[in-house]
Order: sequence, then C-alpha cells, then structure tokens
Amino acid sequence: MADHFEDSGHMTDTTIGVYRTSTTVKGGRRFSLGALVVVGDHRGRVGFGYGKSNEVPLAVEKAQKYARRNMINVTMAGTTLPHEVEGKYSSSKVRLIPASPGTGVVAGTTVRAILDAAGVTDCLTKCYGSTNAKTLVKAVFEALGQIRTREAIAAARGVTLSETDIEKKIAKGRAFMTSSTGKEKAKGPVNTLGQERGGRGGRGGQGGRGGQGGRRGGPGGGRGGEQQSAPTEGGAPAQA
Repeated sequence: MADHFEDSGHMTDTTIGVYRTSTTVKGGRRFSLGALVVVGDHRGRVGFGYGKSNEVPLAVEKAQKYARRNMINVTMAGTTLPHEVEGKYSSSKVRLIPASPGTGVVAGTTVRAILDAAGVTDCLTKCYGSTNAKTLVKAVFEALGQIRTREAIAAARGVTLSETDIEKKIAKGRAFMTSSTGKEKAKGPVNTLGQERGGRGGRGGQGGRGGQGGRRGGPGGGRGGEQQSAPTEGGAPAQA
C-alpha cells in the first residue's frame, strides 16, 4: 500500500491494490494493469476510483481522477459515526459500529483506508462474506451513504427525538479523555530499589558480615565491628 499526498486542498489518496490482467492475442499475451485508489480530505469527504492502463503510474493517476469526481460527504458525530449501519454489495457485507473516543479504528486494510481518508478515528467494523477489495470498497460506500443524523430524521418525521445512546457514550468517553492543556503532566515511577538495599544494611551496614562470620563458626569480629568473646569451659563468656 502506498500513500501519495497532494498539496492543494489537503487531499490524500491511498492505493489499495494494483491488479494485472492479461489477454491472449495472435502475437502472444497483452497485459493490462488496474489500480484501486481511495481519496479523502480527512474532514468528511471521501471517494474511490478504479483506473486501467498499460503502466502502473498511469493507472493510479486515472484512478485518482475518477475518485475525485465521485466523492461523497460522510456524516459524522465527532470522531465516529452517529449510528450503526450496514452496507452490502454483491457477496460482501460490511457493518460499521460507532465507538467512544480513544477506541481507534478496528478494521482491516481496505476498510481502514476508507475510514481514515474520511476522518473517522473511532469505529468498530465487521466484514461478512467475500473479502475482495473491490466489493468491500463498494459495500463500505453503500453503508456510508445510509448515515443520517438525529436532526435530519426528526425534521423528516416532524417529531422531537431525544439524545441517542451513541451520543451519550460519546459524551461519557470525552469526559474521561485527558486534555494536555491546563493540567500537570503525570510523574513517572521512582526507582527505590537501591534505597531499599541501603536501608537493609546489606554490604555497607555495620556488622553485616561480622554476624555471618560468627554464625558460621569463623572469627566473628573480623569485619563486623566489636569482637565477640569466646565462651569458657563453664559456658559463661569470658570478660574482655
């Protein structure tokens, strides 16, 4: 997958796949190349195109032109979709599920490219049936074309609709999102391993090795500080 960036209009295009076909003629085989490209501005506009040529650059250029001509507007609710939607084309079926802020795009390569180009950053997806890239792209665009906002549905029906569960989840997720302005940065963990060893008096503690030497039967007062007195025949320690 290759990404190409265009300076004018902040448009980005992603080449989903390049396909080679051949036809047999009298002189041999004649090859033709096709490119499937998705174009978007990351602000709610996205389109796809398929171009064919004898060379890959020309096929990609044709696909980019076709994609810019067939761009659609994607209705969004913040960084996700306003409601769950399902699109079907041929033997491919794609389901797009809204997600709370911070979830990310959980999708395959083809579906992720379309959602990223449209500007959707939080969404869950599931594909059923064929996973062919061409049919998946058309199924995703079929699903994106069915999205409608709550205000549009209320105006068409002439009724007042309350806040949806998706909008409540989005608001709840934003409340837990940490902002980088006006708050102190979290402090990292402090390494106290060396302090714990020093407090136990391991090697540097006074009398550390001397005590061990006394228990082992060796000279206990060598390096531990005060010398231990040897016991007498009666069992009582001798006075120094």
